Amino acid sequence: MNYVIMDLEWNQSNTGQEKEAKLLPFEIIEIGAIKLNSDREMIDEFSELVKPRVYHEMHRITRKLIHLQMEQLEQGQPFEEVMKRFREWCGEDYIFCTWGPLDLTELQRNLKYYDLMPLSDGPIKFLDVQKLFSIAYEDKKSRRTLEYAIDYLAIEKDIPFHRAFSDAYYTAKILALMDEKVLGNYSFDVFHLPGDKDSEIHVTFETYAKYISRKFADKSQALDDKTVMATRCYLCHKPLRKKIRWFSPNGKHYYSVSYCDRHGYMKSKIRIRKAEDGGVYIVKTDKFITEADIAAIRDKQDKARQQRKVKRITKNRNHQNGTGSVPADSVSS
Repeated sequence: MNYVIMDLEWNQSNTGQEKEAKLLPFEIIEIGAIKLNSDREMIDEFSELVKPRVYHEMHRITRKLIHLQMEQLEQGQPFEEVMKRFREWCGEDYIFCTWGPLDLTELQRNLKYYDLMPLSDGPIKFLDVQKLFSIAYEDKKSRRTLEYAIDYLAIEKDIPFHRAFSDAYYTAKILALMDEKVLGNYSFDVFHLPGDKDSEIHVTFETYAKYISRKFADKSQALDDKTVMATRCYLCHKPLRKKIRWFSPNGKHYYSVSYCDRHGYMKSKIRIRKAEDGGVYIVKTDKFITEADIAAIRDKQDKARQQRKVKRITKNRNHQNGTGSVPADSVSS
């Protein structure tokens, strides 16, 4: 299997008033990529400018960042032609690698806008090298810039940053240095969600498990689904009794704690996300925690209860003031 390390540059509207802005907020203007073989050695490269069709004025931030002029882009080729060559260049057996999670999403949005064949009809497994850098060298949660990572690893800066090819080149340099074990922490792009229940994502990593659902019409339908709300040990697969029932501090994230007599306390977290074409989907993570961690979750639950209590009191007061008797100090004599 080869590694295709891809980077994109895109342009956007200066005003947001164009009718295309909602369907294509970011128009791809450059594709750069490096191909590594299974030993993570560089074997090929790809770099092409894309002739713009939607936005014919360079966004001020884009111009400052990547130092490209519209006159240069006019010498590029149409997106359809560039993508045809890029697909052929990628080959058959490969995995996409990017710095951060955005490039694959925007590539697929551009493919959809131009009515081209999608990269996949479901989620795409890929390597987010930005996340892998954090796992390998820092605290697993930080997200550093590409240049920071290059400096941290003392990699030679032999070409300028902030062009598609150069950023793909530096990302490939970082990927080549990583321990093989780190590469098991792959990600999923969900521009296209699982089409049905059978194709939903269930994956177990070294320290946690992840579930990505199909699309639901709304939050209520999602939270009525048995798979979404189930708390099952991802190691021994037994259904678990909840020690802290599902609760939400904000209506978007839901938490629970269950107990497995073999593996201990398991925290489950549900995130409700909007699907590209309407509706919602669920990302659920399960992770074993210590008893000390439970105190923080109980504190979060107590704060959520207090917030709900305050909202109920405020709502009741507003209702009474709006439909009940008129306050005495407002009655005229």
